[in-house]
Amino acid sequence: MKNVQVKIPATSANLGPGFDTFGMALSFYDEYQATETSSGLEIIVNGEGAGEIPLDETNLIYRSLALVFERLGKKVPGLKITCQNNIPHGRGMGSSGAAVAGGVMLAAGLLQDEVEISEQQLLEFATELEGHPDNVAPALFGGLTVAWVDDAGKPFHKKLTVHRGVSPLVLVPPHQMSTKLARSLQPESVPHTDAVFNVSRSALLVAALTQSPELMLTATEDRLHQNYRSSAMPETSTLIERLRQDGHPAVVSGAGPSVLVLEDDPVKRVAAIAITEAAFPAWKVLPLAVDVKGASVGVQSGSGN
Repeated sequence: MKNVQVKIPATSANLGPGFDTFGMALSFYDEYQATETSSGLEIIVNGEGAGEIPLDETNLIYRSLALVFERLGKKVPGLKITCQNNIPHGRGMGSSGAAVAGGVMLAAGLLQDEVEISEQQLLEFATELEGHPDNVAPALFGGLTVAWVDDAGKPFHKKLTVHRGVSPLVLVPPHQMSTKLARSLQPESVPHTDAVFNVSRSALLVAALTQSPELMLTATEDRLHQNYRSSAMPETSTLIERLRQDGHPAVVSGAGPSVLVLEDDPVKRVAAIAITEAAFPAWKVLPLAVDVKGASVGVQSGSGN
């Protein structure tokens, strides 16, 4: 009987101009454990989502785990799954991506003696359930990731090393935002000038994050998605405007409503925190680091319960 523990980082997608492409792993984690049992399924959830998350086969972590077993032609054993959820739900910090990546990694741990699963397979399994790779790629592999899908719908990623001068700050409001609602506010097409603007800023953002953090304020400018979503999260938009006016590279984290600030100096991060606490004291402040490892897995063998 195996016991598998997985630690999965929170993520922030888009990073301003890199819509559905860029993602970054952050030093804030969910932890999941799967223990083989003689039969059945038991799921325990502590922390975020406790009392709200389903505790049956519709649970997202279990669905992800079961998908891997199904695709590899294996039968899911009896399991006890325990979740310690720390990543806020519905806040743009990749909670669903973490659950999907976590389920995939739990499956990989349970199956490690039977089959070797490649990084590409892990990404494909996770993307199949999540729908897009921008959150699951950094959750799985850490660091800054550029993710894309080819004409056949197959996902790929490239991991990049973030400059050591980058100091992420996540500002989390007490209210949630539906990713589905956020996406519904996007227009079907955008002006050519806006598309060119975002291409230039996305290219610059790679340089800023990997080589030249001092360029971050310009590199995080966006005309593709944030303005269209601003009406649905007025506090987020107000805070971003105030921060950027003061020189802080603030963007919507994922679909929002959290704000990600990509400072090039820890001292500037302190100033951004002060602005936030004065404007919205109910918001949670998370000074974080870039997670460089991604998902970590531990496997033990022993007797089941």
